[in-house]
Amino acid sequence: PAVPRGRGCAGCRDVVPTCERYAVRRLPFARLVERDVAFFERLMPGRVVTGEEEVKPFNVDWLKSVRGCSQLVLKPQTTAEVSQVLRYCYEKNLAVNPQRGNTGLVGGSVPVFDEIILSTALMNQVISFDKVSGILVCQAGCVLERLSEYVEEQGFIMPLDLGAKGSCHIGGNVATNAGGLRLLRYGSLRGTVLGLEVVLADGSALDCLTSLRKDNTGYDLKQLFIGSEGTLGVITAVSILCPQKPKAVNVAFLGCQTFAKVLETFTTCRAMLGEILSAYEFMDEKCMELVERHLKLSSPVADSPFYVLIETSGSNSTHDEEKLNNFLEQAMASGLVTDGTVATDDKKIKASHLRERITEALTREGYVYKYDISLPVGKLYDLVTEMRARLGQSARNVVGYGHLGDGNLHLNITAESYSHSLLDAIEPFVYEWTARCNGSISAEHGLGFKKKQFIEYSKPREAVVLMQQFKAMLDPKGILNPYKTLPSPS
Repeated sequence: PAVPRGRGCAGCRDVVPTCERYAVRRLPFARLVERDVAFFERLMPGRVVTGEEEVKPFNVDWLKSVRGCSQLVLKPQTTAEVSQVLRYCYEKNLAVNPQRGNTGLVGGSVPVFDEIILSTALMNQVISFDKVSGILVCQAGCVLERLSEYVEEQGFIMPLDLGAKGSCHIGGNVATNAGGLRLLRYGSLRGTVLGLEVVLADGSALDCLTSLRKDNTGYDLKQLFIGSEGTLGVITAVSILCPQKPKAVNVAFLGCQTFAKVLETFTTCRAMLGEILSAYEFMDEKCMELVERHLKLSSPVADSPFYVLIETSGSNSTHDEEKLNNFLEQAMASGLVTDGTVATDDKKIKASHLRERITEALTREGYVYKYDISLPVGKLYDLVTEMRARLGQSARNVVGYGHLGDGNLHLNITAESYSHSLLDAIEPFVYEWTARCNGSISAEHGLGFKKKQFIEYSKPREAVVLMQQFKAMLDPKGILNPYKTLPSPS
């Protein structure tokens, strides 16, 4: 069952044998039998995976921190096939784990016990693209990077950009309401997703795949499924608004001596760059050290306690470069920035995107405890400082980086291997600290398996009860991604 790496897998027993934090009992779902497998093989011949070694990669998350015991992976190609799969599973009381690119960081993308894995990997077709409005309609299994390449050829960009873009699926992005590097400029998926096609737990298909930007008729049902992490329905297609591709993209990489200077630089940046500012990211010196050590990448500016990555996107390269250079001159003259460089061509811009590689570098440090938190901007780095003092030598590294423009901190703690005592020192302290600051315990990764029991640090009990009622209404048998996102009703 799904357990922290190093705790051992107990096969398919009915109780996950871990600490109270992850303790969970298998719900009374049916067990998979040969006639079930035979039905699926008739439905989608050649797209049913049953071999132990073949299924194994689908049972383990990207971080290799949790794992399940599924014996079956299904790979539908159409909404009709998804509908037939869920109708059958609903009738037979078989639990289902929807899986996209399996790049999630909170254990939401893999089974906990023996749930059937429903992979959308083969649902990867673009349905339509309107070159006038920039509205893209596609199947949910399309890889984000492939979509980015497709719309860029038409003169547009995806409103979403992630470090995992080479493997994550757009359906998974929507199901987790992924944030990413462009949220400061283009907003969240709750605003850019125009419509969805969703298959409900009983197999009925809900076609709300509108391409209208304005539709004020009744409840906005798509919002129920955006961020629901596959617990309310399986997203099979997405309609999304893509912005015009900017003609000029510039990147500045800066060094700051204190986090207070990082904040002041952000204030100056917004005032001077205004409408062309598209991203404002920060990382601390520990992040840079790990990127340099493990990935052999070098910083474009001199050693500094903090680094800032600024991206601008506009329509006039001369105008944008002038604004960016004026900002950099003022920031350095006023002592906010100690060093800085501007990249304007594609090669230099890609070289400057060190921020995207931090997660990769961290995974080479051993076991990683990852926390994705939303905080008031002024308090964003205080938690990193406090965790370093609290953990001392028990942690190998405590690093902080993230989307400062929208108050999103990525707190990462590394150790040689998983430690139960270290986890006890981190949780629930990190959530209690966040709650005291009126923050959110998950800014963009969702709750999944690892955080579901902590939801009340960010939501009142009444809201959690209402969410459970939505779940019970749309999935009465609870077969969709069980043990995830919501605590079990008391």
